[in-house]
Amino acid sequence: MSKYFGTDGFRGEANKDLTVEHAYKVGRFLGWYYGREHRAQIVIGKDTRRSSYMFEYSLVAGLTASGADVFLLHVTTTPSVSYVVRTEGFDCGIMISASHNPFYDNGIKVINGQGEKLEDEVIDEIEKYLDGETEEIPFAVKEEIGRTVDFSAGRNRYIGYLITVATRSFKHKKVGLDCANGSASAIARNVFNALGAETYVINDEPNGVNINTDCGSTHIEGLQKLVKEKGLDVGFAYDGDADRCLAVDENGNLVDGDLIMYICGKYMKQTGTLLNNTIVTTVMSNFGLYKALERENIDYVQTKVGDKYVYENMAANGHCLGGEQSGHIIFSKHATTGDGILTSLKLMEVMLEKKESLSKLASEVTVYPQVLKNVRVFDKTAAQDDALVQEEVKKVAEALGNTGRILLRQSGTEPVVRVMVEAPSQEICEKYVDQVIDVMKAQGHLQ
Repeated sequence: MSKYFGTDGFRGEANKDLTVEHAYKVGRFLGWYYGREHRAQIVIGKDTRRSSYMFEYSLVAGLTASGADVFLLHVTTTPSVSYVVRTEGFDCGIMISASHNPFYDNGIKVINGQGEKLEDEVIDEIEKYLDGETEEIPFAVKEEIGRTVDFSAGRNRYIGYLITVATRSFKHKKVGLDCANGSASAIARNVFNALGAETYVINDEPNGVNINTDCGSTHIEGLQKLVKEKGLDVGFAYDGDADRCLAVDENGNLVDGDLIMYICGKYMKQTGTLLNNTIVTTVMSNFGLYKALERENIDYVQTKVGDKYVYENMAANGHCLGGEQSGHIIFSKHATTGDGILTSLKLMEVMLEKKESLSKLASEVTVYPQVLKNVRVFDKTAAQDDALVQEEVKKVAEALGNTGRILLRQSGTEPVVRVMVEAPSQEICEKYVDQVIDVMKAQGHLQ
């Protein structure tokens, strides 16, 4: 794993792990790297965190100092940056966001000219520059100095594109949206209103410090309450930068990424649009999803956690649907990254075309009980690779046999090891997860 960049960009606490100096130097490198043969044109979006403005200005200073022209989308979603990059011919895009993390964290996500996550070899070069291991980059001078351009029109084009994705009017449908006080606040309501839905929106008043706070896809309870109280047909919850979507059915029940992939995948197979008859999942997907896909004769593959790895597999093998239980869903016909608002539109399409409720569509999957606990540790690798911890994991796996599984993995963005168990009952899951955590604690790994 890279020193600064994890599975989803350079992320950490603002001005502690990720500083304005880091952002400036990332800008300096990208402006030079993409401007070696022409004046680089780079587009920037940001979420609603207080520190996003600070990092935006730092990146702009670095980029223009290296001779790049910078186009500002302002507050927007990660998938909109990806869309604008690949449709408007930019050299690369930058999204300033820490996704679902608390407001005091932030991140720099870099997107290449094809709208995809930046290549590892370029990330390696950025990190060498950050650590002073490469020659200093020359400053642009005179007319070579870059400029900034207001490009809010790019965000509006993305909104227009989303509206064209819908196959039917949403008239007479009552839809709830939880915008997580983040990027979706500037977009989601406009899309659903334009499509005719009776739209109820919560958590769309960002103040810089309330992003993801007790709201959005990481805190689904508020949306569940809204759907039940207002008698809505469906609800959709996004995360801070709106590249995730979780849904709530008309009864207030959660419909997670696994269920969304099943519902959309089955529909796409029926309509002849599920290329290769395959859905790309990660190792975190539920046993119940795989059982349901097998019943429908739909193939699946597994990747490491991270929509970056899901998309890499999709692109390499020509698959068109993939995603994560957490709600990163990729429809490669329309996008190269997870896109929360797009996902909600595709789920609406299935509901409308099949004339069935979301609860009915989701009821075909029997979800196995699953317990996932995030353990904050001093050293992720040391905690996960500890011999006694691994021995305990092996014991749990043997005890579960074919009735479940255990998975230990490091977070790509936080000092966290995730311990997950799936088993026939919640009690068994809790028991085995706690057994492994107890060994970590006894070995002195827990913060």
